[in-house]
Amino acid sequence: MKKIFVVEDEFNIRELIKKYLEKEGYSVITFQDGSLIMEEIHRLKPDLLVLDIMLPGINGLELCKEIRKESNLPIIFVSARDEEFDRILGLEIGGDDYLSKPFSPRELVARVKNIFRRLQSASIEDKEINLKNIKLLTNRRYVECNGEELKLSNKEYELFEFLCKHQNQPFTREQLQERVWGYDYISDSRIVDDLVKRLRKKLKEKESQVDITTVWGYGYRVDG
Repeated sequence: MKKIFVVEDEFNIRELIKKYLEKEGYSVITFQDGSLIMEEIHRLKPDLLVLDIMLPGINGLELCKEIRKESNLPIIFVSARDEEFDRILGLEIGGDDYLSKPFSPRELVARVKNIFRRLQSASIEDKEINLKNIKLLTNRRYVECNGEELKLSNKEYELFEFLCKHQNQPFTREQLQERVWGYDYISDSRIVDDLVKRLRKKLKEKESQVDITTVWGYGYRVDG
């Protein structure tokens, strides 16, 4: 049974999320703030985190940064602030998805299922991709550059793996957005540009011979 942590300071929303997730067969543990989250992640090892941004004490964005220092635990942000800046920032620091309040609990459940489905699909593949000084082990979602691990967030990995699997083939931002998030996430395709920017920075830091090429007026590709 998949275990999900829900961090939400509003009691009614917290209980509503719990009710809908438990109805789908998930084990749900709730928290009203983030004070114990790191300790409980280490102890109970959840499979996914639903995280409110506006929390008392440490906020959801800061908490996500702490989690990403040591874990690729899938994180879905929820927030009463429906601003592009918050969505972009939440995904930049390693969030996997973002829902603005008020939202449909059914939509949250659908996005949780989508994340688990994609992770499961990746885990049953057992393929090694070698490209110049980069190696990907798709069953482990592991990337190595010059023999050292290249640590990527879930979304960074999914974008990079997809481009490496389709070497020399260009994709539009909209196509990549649909591939990485699994649906029409937001109309602003700059989210893809931000993801590519972060990937390029990490590749450069590891002296990767593989880069993501901009196809001007179209999108991106990885050259084989």
